[in-house]
Amino acid sequence: MRRIASYIHQMPAWPAFSWQAAALENLLGAVRHQQGRLLGRLDGLGLDLRNEATLQTLTLDVLKSSEIEGELLPPASVRSSLAHRLGLERGGLPPADRRVEGVVAMMLDATQQAEQPLTASRLFNWHHALFPTGHSGLYPVRVGAWRTGPMQVVSGPLGRERIHYEAPPAEAVDAQMQQFLDWFNAPLDLDPVLKAAIAHFWFVTIHPFDDGNGRIARAIADLQLSRADGTGQRCYSMSAQIQAERQAYYDLLETSQRGTLDLTSWLTWFLSCLGRALTSAEQTLAQVLAKARFWERHQQTTLSERQRRLVTRLLDGFEGKLTTSKWARMAKCSQDTAGRDIAELISKGILVKEIAGGRSTSYRLAPDA
Repeated sequence: MRRIASYIHQMPAWPAFSWQAAALENLLGAVRHQQGRLLGRLDGLGLDLRNEATLQTLTLDVLKSSEIEGELLPPASVRSSLAHRLGLERGGLPPADRRVEGVVAMMLDATQQAEQPLTASRLFNWHHALFPTGHSGLYPVRVGAWRTGPMQVVSGPLGRERIHYEAPPAEAVDAQMQQFLDWFNAPLDLDPVLKAAIAHFWFVTIHPFDDGNGRIARAIADLQLSRADGTGQRCYSMSAQIQAERQAYYDLLETSQRGTLDLTSWLTWFLSCLGRALTSAEQTLAQVLAKARFWERHQQTTLSERQRRLVTRLLDGFEGKLTTSKWARMAKCSQDTAGRDIAELISKGILVKEIAGGRSTSYRLAPDA
């Protein structure tokens, strides 16, 4: 097995990070301006639309942070759990399972309680929430405590593995985490967005848990970004953008963890990624506004409660093709009832039939609905 001998946590000056402020100045200024402009748009939406934008963003954040680690969560279950915890309408969504509830609880604690200190106990609670059964897949995990063994990030087939990174030894973790938490909770003369980027990198470099380090690192970054925003309402998802750029994310972590204590390259990428996340958030706000305009146009349209719930599912971004059998399963009704529901919605100009017919007959929202 090929071994890499040197990592930044082995340097005598660790963790005295540095960066080239002049090289980051324009990028940081542009991102902060973009952030302020987007939050201004959010403030102008009104409470109901702000809540909907927050719900969509947090749903995306939870899904994509887990997807980065190869775990696919059911979107409807995640949205249901978030809506319930935020006191919002669940719209006929299914109840969430235990696995989803834990991830959602961690994300909401990070973003809705951002001003609370970050402590070891709080991180242990997050870890418990991520692994409620004490297992990661088939493997047992030491839950709610720092790891007690070595930690390596490895890829490749058995016998030809490649070690991408080796974390500090287990006996150093407690002291290093205390140093990290003291820094994180201290008032610093440092831009809060830069602090989010450094915190993400520092935590994932310590790698203090048996598993879940990436998700918790991103939750810490979200907590600090919430502090930077000055609001618990979320309208952009850093995790979604990281997932879209996952290979670049892993490559830069690897090179930075083998490099020097100068984090300019990592900070440049993080700020650029955040800028792209803010740009993508414009689409979320556009979807929220489109949904609001739909219900405004159809405020006089008579719909059953079942039809209203399922149209809401379509407006929220239904995955795949809508068929009568899918409608029946979601609505827990007979296929005949589902067929009548769909026929009524077609007659009211809300749904249209897709071009393909026969067994593959499917439906979608009308373009001008």
